[in-house]
Amino acid sequence: MKIHEYQAREMLDRYGVPVPPAHLATGADEAAAAFERLAADGATLAVVKAQVHAGGRGKGGGVKLVRSADEAREAAQKMLGQPLVTPQTGPEGVPVEKVLVAAGVDIQKEYYVGMAIDRGQGRPVVIASAEGGVEIEQVARERPEAVIRMPIDPEAGLRPHQARFIAFRLGFAGKQVSAAGRILSRLCALFLENDASLAEINPLVVTTADDENPDGRVVAIDAKINFDDNALFRREAFAAMADLQEQQGGEARAEEHGLSYIKLDGDIGCLVNGAGLAMATMDLIKLHGREPANFLDVGGSATEEAVTEAFKIILEDPAVRGVLVNIFGGIARCDTIANAIVNAAREVGFTVPLVVRLEGTNVEAARGILEKAGDGIPTMQIGRDLTDAARKITSAIA
Repeated sequence: MKIHEYQAREMLDRYGVPVPPAHLATGADEAAAAFERLAADGATLAVVKAQVHAGGRGKGGGVKLVRSADEAREAAQKMLGQPLVTPQTGPEGVPVEKVLVAAGVDIQKEYYVGMAIDRGQGRPVVIASAEGGVEIEQVARERPEAVIRMPIDPEAGLRPHQARFIAFRLGFAGKQVSAAGRILSRLCALFLENDASLAEINPLVVTTADDENPDGRVVAIDAKINFDDNALFRREAFAAMADLQEQQGGEARAEEHGLSYIKLDGDIGCLVNGAGLAMATMDLIKLHGREPANFLDVGGSATEEAVTEAFKIILEDPAVRGVLVNIFGGIARCDTIANAIVNAAREVGFTVPLVVRLEGTNVEAARGILEKAGDGIPTMQIGRDLTDAARKITSAIA
C-alpha cells in the first residue's frame, strides 16, 4: 500500500526525522494561505508539490518553487484537478487532488537514503547514495559503485556503528555525521516497526551553513513509504491512509473480490490461479512475441462469482485484444472456471479471441461444459497445454 508524501513526512516527523514545515491544500486559496502561514514563521521560499503516487513529478510540472502567496495560488490552480503525466504514470497521467506547500531550504548537497527488502538475502537492506535528488534505479544502473547496500538484522535493527559507517561513506563530516546517523537509525525503526516494504528519503539534504548551524542542517525534504499489503491485517489504522482514488479501477474492484490484479502495457489479458503460474504464463506470452495486458491471480479457492468478475475486469480494458486462461485445478476446480467463462460470455460477451487451458480437478467435466457452450462463444479455442495455448492466443491476434 502506498501513501502520499505528506503522510510519509508526518511519519518521519513522529520518528524524530527533521523535515521542513509544510501544509496540505486541496484548493488554490488554501495553498495561498499555507504559504502565508509558512511566511509568518520566516519562510521566504516554498515549494508546491502535487500529491500523487508517482515519481518524476518535477519533470511533469508537479513541483513548483514559489515566493509569494499569489504564486502559490497560481501554481496550485495549474495542478489541482488536472492529470499529472510523469515517466511513472503512463500517458493518461494521474489527477491531482491535493498539493503540499512546504518551506524551502537552501540546499548545499543532496543524498539518497532508503530501506527495502532484499529478496535474495531474505532481510532488510539499507540503500544509500551521495547522488540524491534523482531516481536511485538510474544511479544503480549507470554508476553501481555509487550505491551503498548494507543488509541488517531485522531483530537488532541498524546498529549505531553501522549508521555512522554509512554516514562516513556518504561523505558527511563534522556534526553532520551524528545527525545523518540518527536519521538512518530512525528511518530503519520506522521501516521495521510498521511492516513497510519501502521507506526512502530522496533527497536527504545538507543545508547551507549559518551562524547557528556551522555544519549546516541535515533534513529530509521528500519521502516515500510503502507498506506490505500482507501485513495490513495488523495495521488497521493504515487503512485510512490509503488513497483509493489513485488505484486504477480494475485494481480496486479486484481487491474487493479477493483477486490480485495489476494492469500492464500489453494486449493479451491473463487469468491464472497462482502467482508462479501467472508469471510462467506471462513469460510464455512474451516468448511468443506478445506482451501481457495484466497480472491476474484468482487464487486457489476462487468462487465462480470472483472469476466472473475477473473476466469483466480484463475485458473492460480497451487494450486487451485477446484473453488467455491458464488454470491448474486444485482447490479452484476446473469446472468452476468453465462455468465462470460461460457466465462471463453471457454477461459481457467475448468479442476478442479466447484461449483456455485447463488441467487438474474436474478437468473432464470442465471440457464438457466448454464444448457444450462452444456455439455461444465462437472466439474460444482450447489449448492442449500451456505452450499450445500461448501459440494459439498470440496467433489469433497477430
